[in-house]
Amino acid sequence: MRLFKSKEKLSESESVYLADIEQKIKAYKAKGYRVPTRKMIKTAAQIKGIRRSAAINTAVLDLVAAHIHEGMTTEEIDTLVYNFTIAQEIDDLVHSMTVRMGGIPAPLNYEGFPKSVCTSVNDEVCHGIPSKDVVLRNGDIINVDVSTILDGYFSDASRMFMIGKVSPEMQRLVQVARECLEAGLQAARPWGFLGDIGAAVQEHAEGNGYSVVREFGGHGVGLKFHEDPFVSHVGRRGTGVLLVPGMVFTIEPMINMGSRKIFIDADNDWTVLTDDGMPSAQWEYTVLITDTGAEIITG
Repeated sequence: MRLFKSKEKLSESESVYLADIEQKIKAYKAKGYRVPTRKMIKTAAQIKGIRRSAAINTAVLDLVAAHIHEGMTTEEIDTLVYNFTIAQEIDDLVHSMTVRMGGIPAPLNYEGFPKSVCTSVNDEVCHGIPSKDVVLRNGDIINVDVSTILDGYFSDASRMFMIGKVSPEMQRLVQVARECLEAGLQAARPWGFLGDIGAAVQEHAEGNGYSVVREFGGHGVGLKFHEDPFVSHVGRRGTGVLLVPGMVFTIEPMINMGSRKIFIDADNDWTVLTDDGMPSAQWEYTVLITDTGAEIITG
């Protein structure tokens, strides 16, 4: 059975290229390695669609970066949005910007999620829900996680923002979390393994005295919001699924200042928090495995 059976009409050069990829995958599989399924490897046409979605995703994150600041809901917002919190304001910005550019915010109504963006503050690890009751204050750190659908193609990325004067300890956490993402990116190489990414992230985080959340991780993305493979941010080199050109997935390590233990807020069944109340930080890229490395599609 051919791995690259597709209804898409492929060019002769792409057919030859995919046939070569297929032979390499078969060779690894024969040696007992875990190899990706066909659905994990995107065609050139699919990658083109994902890039278009990612362009909107990046533009929306840039918009958030231009507007988010200390006191956004209590000092600089006019009377029209006075009663909105920063989180609600971000949700409005993301939703309107995404729709205006022709996209759809992927989180909205995804498995019941009520908003267009995830906003996770301080000890919230991920999946924070924008609310008029959450007001960003001097010293806060926040992760803004944006995901976009355009013409059926998905993209996903997040950034950290520091509000006002943030403590040196919090600044260091945000910086090391970014370094963990970059370490994972550098470890994502064609014909390497997912375990290489996890090992690189884990070593850098723990080497700096932090812990890595294990229950949540990166994921395939492109034709659906969440696809295989699951991308763990802990692991051993040379293990896990083989990385093959054409794979598209997120790297998004969640780094805790204290314990790696977490819990889900029982009041909304979405927001993930650190068990010890210590802060957490996360950055996220969608990446494409190429013939030479990993390309950032949106971040």
